[in-house]
Amino acid sequence: MSSSDAMAGTVNGGISFWYAQTGLPVPREPLAGDASADVVIVGGGYTGLWTAYYLKKAAPDLRIVVLEQKFCGYGASGRNGGWLYNGVAGRDRYARLHGREAAVRLQRAMNETVDEVVRVAGEEGVEADIHRGGVLEVACTPAQLSRLRAFHEHERAYGEDDRELYGARETAERIRVADAVGSTWTPHGARLNPVKLVTGLAAVVERLGVTVHELTPVTEIRPRQAVTPYGTVRAPHVLRCTEGFTANLRGQRRTWLPMNSSMIATAPLTAGQWAAIGWEGRETLGDMAHAYMYAQRTADDRIALGGRGVPYRFGSRTDNDGRTQAATIEALYEILVRFFPSLAGVRVDHAWSGVLGVPRDWCATVTLDRSTGLGWAGGYVGSGVATTNLAARTLRDLVLRDSGQAGSTELTSLPWVNHRVRKWEPEPLRWAGVQGMYATYRAADRREAASNKGESSRLARVADRVAGRH
Repeated sequence: MSSSDAMAGTVNGGISFWYAQTGLPVPREPLAGDASADVVIVGGGYTGLWTAYYLKKAAPDLRIVVLEQKFCGYGASGRNGGWLYNGVAGRDRYARLHGREAAVRLQRAMNETVDEVVRVAGEEGVEADIHRGGVLEVACTPAQLSRLRAFHEHERAYGEDDRELYGARETAERIRVADAVGSTWTPHGARLNPVKLVTGLAAVVERLGVTVHELTPVTEIRPRQAVTPYGTVRAPHVLRCTEGFTANLRGQRRTWLPMNSSMIATAPLTAGQWAAIGWEGRETLGDMAHAYMYAQRTADDRIALGGRGVPYRFGSRTDNDGRTQAATIEALYEILVRFFPSLAGVRVDHAWSGVLGVPRDWCATVTLDRSTGLGWAGGYVGSGVATTNLAARTLRDLVLRDSGQAGSTELTSLPWVNHRVRKWEPEPLRWAGVQGMYATYRAADRREAASNKGESSRLARVADRVAGRH
């Protein structure tokens, strides 16, 4: 079977494969007119729902309203790769700005966050296909192996004493990735079904008494006001939890860049196919390429695999219900077959795309402006499944402190709190820079594969400087 045959019946878009399993939700009622609350949360994804959850659990009398433009989980929370893991964007920069110990505290909090999500899901009866297999990241070239070893030691220096480094044989004992020469594994990770998590959270917060209005786009956020076409909600605290859709808000076009990420899901694999691959531990799987991939073995025995397709759309536009380009689907399929040659010809059942939020310095942040009551969290750069939970608990503590219901906490002193960064460049510089950056990363990967040298391509360092990562 050719690759075109494998993709002949592929569903393209429809939000994501995860919704193909559950069906799209029936949206909740939109806002009916002007309203008031103690806290209004803009965005019904993980950040907004977790924030509503923790605020309501801490202060049950708070009147909390969540406003969502489509339905809860329409954005990245319903389209991601289901990686619940301990990565956080910007940690090294925070170490430079605030000292190593502050960054270690942030990393420790992220390690604990994986446990927290699993705990709350179990306690609240949210069945999200969570399996704690850890995270395995592989190297397939000498240059990748050098980066992997450096990455492994770097993570251990931030306190991950339980991280393990494997050679080719030990890697194959976990997952038989073609040409893998080594890997690093951390137990601080789990696979999950992202839609089951977000829909479960939405049901939990409603059960707690939070008001959720869907089909209610917020067009502008002002001090103590969230403006919609149907009315304005006024509250002492207005929290922006919009991640990759932030650019749609008035005045926010250049705040966070909506970076595109795309995925495919195969048909369920046979027992024989799994026997050839291994993957009994159901680890989440990534690699050390500059234009990296990420994957999971789903609860129904498919492979869901993602990576960068068209990384950015001119003018910070977002996609149309997850539809992605044919060339991107083909590229992801090529990665799948390169990793697992025995799967050549396997059917691709679904392909989709979504956007994630990228600040100019690639640092996730949590902020509350006490003078205006405006708060926000995000810029997770693709590591949001767990980071949203830590961000939400931090927003909770900031709001409670600001309203006089609590004092400072360990979370409010983390180095990402109230971090500010400059805006992205105007167009067309923004579009040209991002397109050039990822073209350079892909060229660096090709050059490393061809050279077989144990050092990273200089092209990747050029792309890092353009990106502002260092």
